[in-house]
Amino acid sequence: MNPLWIFLPPEACHALSADLPVQRVTADGSLTLSLAEALADLPAHWELVLPVEAVTACVVQLPTQKARWMRQALPFAVEELLAEDVELMHLALGEQLADGRHRVYALRAAWLRECLALCAVQPPQAIRVDADLLPRQGSQLLWLQSRWLLGGEAPWRLALQSEDWPALAERCPSPCIVGAPAGLALPEPVDEVHLLEDAHQWLVRQGGGVDLAQGEFALRQSGDAWRRWRPLAGVLALCLVLQWGFNLAQGWYLQREADAYAASSEALYRELFPQDSKLINLRAQFDQHLAQSTGGDSPVLGLLAEVAAALQADGAALVQVNQLDYSAPRGDLSLQLQAPGFAELERLRERLEESGLSVQMGSASREAEGVSARVVIGG
Repeated sequence: MNPLWIFLPPEACHALSADLPVQRVTADGSLTLSLAEALADLPAHWELVLPVEAVTACVVQLPTQKARWMRQALPFAVEELLAEDVELMHLALGEQLADGRHRVYALRAAWLRECLALCAVQPPQAIRVDADLLPRQGSQLLWLQSRWLLGGEAPWRLALQSEDWPALAERCPSPCIVGAPAGLALPEPVDEVHLLEDAHQWLVRQGGGVDLAQGEFALRQSGDAWRRWRPLAGVLALCLVLQWGFNLAQGWYLQREADAYAASSEALYRELFPQDSKLINLRAQFDQHLAQSTGGDSPVLGLLAEVAAALQADGAALVQVNQLDYSAPRGDLSLQLQAPGFAELERLRERLEESGLSVQMGSASREAEGVSARVVIGG
């Protein structure tokens, strides 16, 4: 693998075009070419290096350490530090400092899209900032493309001229380490000086810098289409597993309920018909007893027929039967009724008495659903 870096000049902040002069840097050297020439015949791995003038670097305290929530909190954390609307900015999260704060890099999203559109044929593997490539030791000054880059431990990433350094020096951590070509007038004060033949090559060999290709600008690999759908596929698979488990649990629960009802029905049948010693088909045997009772003019069936006729007459069908009890020794039928109002209950009582039945109605009470009363018929 032969890596390559393309450095955009500060002029790129104002005008982007195919003939913009850029620096194409490899392990063998660096050349000044037009952007179109530099983008020709790109290797598989190359990085785009932006001028620090296009980027605002700062440090903020984030309220969480979870990656997804940190991304959501970034706009609120940096909003007051930016001169432009945060909605227009692309925010990249950097490393965490010793005091717990995080570096954040902000640049206009539209400008970055324009940069990447020029190299859409072979997108860069990473996007970095020239001043951010400087080592994280003390305060670093590097002469590059006719201005000093400031980086290092401090949160600032700046481009400045020699006369600007004295005002910043006291606020920057020591030592101050300068990299410059021989014979260049150096700013003061400084602690160490390194003479460099090719500042671009020296800079890329430092191996630092936060990758700004985050969020919507993250590198899209060939398998990214699957990666985008993978969370959804995981959710669907989880839903299928949960549904399968729910079906099993529901089947087990319903089977238990069915067994309980079957046992209860069998117990009730044996209580009603103790003379039947053999129980082969509960439904068929019960239907047989019911047919016999109907043929014998059973009192309970007669009462039920009278009550059903009264319930259906003159709108009395609005009355609902919530509970029914029949006492064979007393020969009466006890009903727990519910109606919209007292008038419906009174009409039902009158209808039953007109049919020749003895009706005893207990005290009625009003509830949220209507009026409830207990009625005893016959006896």
